[in-house]
Amino acid sequence: MNILKTDIDGVLILEPRVFGDSRGYFFESWSKTRYHEAGIDCDFVQDNESCSSYGVLRGLHYQAAPYTQAKLVRVIQGAVLDVAVDIREGSPTYGKHVAVELSGENKRQLFIPRGFAHGFAVLSQTAIFAYKCDNFYQPSAERGIRFDDPQLAINWQVRPDHWNLSEKDTRHPAFRDIQPWRPTP
Repeated sequence: MNILKTDIDGVLILEPRVFGDSRGYFFESWSKTRYHEAGIDCDFVQDNESCSSYGVLRGLHYQAAPYTQAKLVRVIQGAVLDVAVDIREGSPTYGKHVAVELSGENKRQLFIPRGFAHGFAVLSQTAIFAYKCDNFYQPSAERGIRFDDPQLAINWQVRPDHWNLSEKDTRHPAFRDIQPWRPTP
């Protein structure tokens, strides 16, 4: 497995070793031992999967403490632009983001530690998106940041006239109005 560090501490791009032949391919999408050696020491408790069409933009989502989540995300089919925004209080990269194309073809994964808001935009006709979480979803702790906040300046790589968002995702507050994330003691 190839591990690529990003400009934000703790956010990692993982490129698994893919074994292919005339029958297709095989790779380990998760190995507790291997990922622990890479610095990812999470006890993942929930797997989620979504299927979305071109232009669907989901995010930017996070959960308030004590229900914050680390995530390991990947695309099974299609392609997305995946985005992680640093909301960690006192972080030198607070308000900065990492944006990575994940696809069924490149098999890349993105590890997003606790203290980040997360979202993605579908770049292909459809995409099947899967992710692991180290904490259960808690509706009362659900939070979000406005996806098009000019302070974040995220280029979603989808023209605005093709954006497709849930009603909820159009009502999130601006980045400047959120409560920064603090680790739970």
